[in-house]
Amino acid sequence: MNPATQSIRLQGEAGAVEALMDLPPGEDVQGTVVIAHPHPLFGGSMHNKVVQTLARAFVQCGWRAVRFQFRGVGASEGAHDEGRGEARDMLRVIEQVAAQGPLALAGFSFGAFVTSHVVQALGDQRLPQSVVLVGTAASRFEVAPLPQVLHDRCLVVHGEQDDTVPLASVLDWARPQSLPITVIPGGEHFFHGQLPLLKSLVIRHLKS
Repeated sequence: MNPATQSIRLQGEAGAVEALMDLPPGEDVQGTVVIAHPHPLFGGSMHNKVVQTLARAFVQCGWRAVRFQFRGVGASEGAHDEGRGEARDMLRVIEQVAAQGPLALAGFSFGAFVTSHVVQALGDQRLPQSVVLVGTAASRFEVAPLPQVLHDRCLVVHGEQDDTVPLASVLDWARPQSLPITVIPGGEHFFHGQLPLLKSLVIRHLKS
């Protein structure tokens, strides 16, 4: 992704976890963001273009970005666990790459669902400085509600014409929480042709 990308090997509950760490220029690092990718059984990986766009946005704002492969993808060991084991693996990744300092979490599609449960598991002991959820798979999985205290630190982005996860399902998830959703007009699930806009929205959120 950039000259400062490092390939790293971490340890998850089911074995080795393949990951990439993207470093921002300079020495003034804002913190570490851990980014979760879309569904492993449908071609999702840390190389997904939306995931890469999220990493680029965070790196541009001075964050160290860590993308990792869910179990059974690439060189990550283990088998798909419908989000349960994936959330525990993400918690293990956080322990290894962001044990201290500011933490941010981001996820796309299935990865947004997993990220929501990681936020819930961390609780008040480790409130993320920022949470970014994109294409949240609310029609397919039981996405956890986000704590009220985090709402001002959250960016939830969805495409108006997402035919994989209908916008209505994300609004149904967000409505009881009074959680705002940023809708990209005409956007579909993978934001084809609109990744620069997605990146700019994330950057604006991080700088606000």
